[in-house]
Amino acid sequence: MNQALKNLLVIDIETVSSVAEFGDLPERIQSLWTHKASFLKNEEALSVSDLYTSKAGIYAEFGKVICIGMGFFHPGENGNCLRVKSIQHDNEAELLAEFAEIIKKFGDDLMLCAHNGKEFDYPYLGRRFLINDLPLPDVLNLSGKKPWEVNLKDTMELWKFGDYKNYTSLDLLASIFDIPSSKVEMTGADVGRVYYQDHDLEKIARYCRLDVAVTAQLYLRLNQQPIIPEERVSFIE
Repeated sequence: MNQALKNLLVIDIETVSSVAEFGDLPERIQSLWTHKASFLKNEEALSVSDLYTSKAGIYAEFGKVICIGMGFFHPGENGNCLRVKSIQHDNEAELLAEFAEIIKKFGDDLMLCAHNGKEFDYPYLGRRFLINDLPLPDVLNLSGKKPWEVNLKDTMELWKFGDYKNYTSLDLLASIFDIPSSKVEMTGADVGRVYYQDHDLEKIARYCRLDVAVTAQLYLRLNQQPIIPEERVSFIE
């Protein structure tokens, strides 16, 4: 296994609104969300409250992280293997602190990889670490770093080849490269409902782990390497 794969940790985060309902927010935050909502695309003419339910989770100022999936490559008898696990918690501060402890074990050479990570996962995590008054992990602390010192990879950026016009979903790229989809039980649009209405954090965690596996396989294909056979991919619950 080459060193680049050995130091790579593929991640995916699942996020929801900070509280279940708009009415549960403090008045000050309600006012700020109402202002934010006035600028959001709203083709279905949703109310401010319904917009909060459907979209607040994608904004770090109004949402929280409930699950972090992680995948890493390791050598096996018959070639490279992929191991995927997730950590999930209702208490975001505890979740982030656990994640920080895990990535600390990888040392200074750790490289994170996520799909659309530079636009979503990395800034979202960084902002939530600060909001929870937790020390920023070094890999997410970009202050003063030169571009070549930033250890963050993004599979969507690799696919763009410098083209910044369009977002390309993980599921579309998985289909193009013949990688099994993670959208079996649910999709990202279902996360808030499954969390607040069904109270099924483990279902969300399974979905998150599958997204990590797809992203890891996509990373291999974008680097012109073969995907890892199903029998060499393990999921840790």
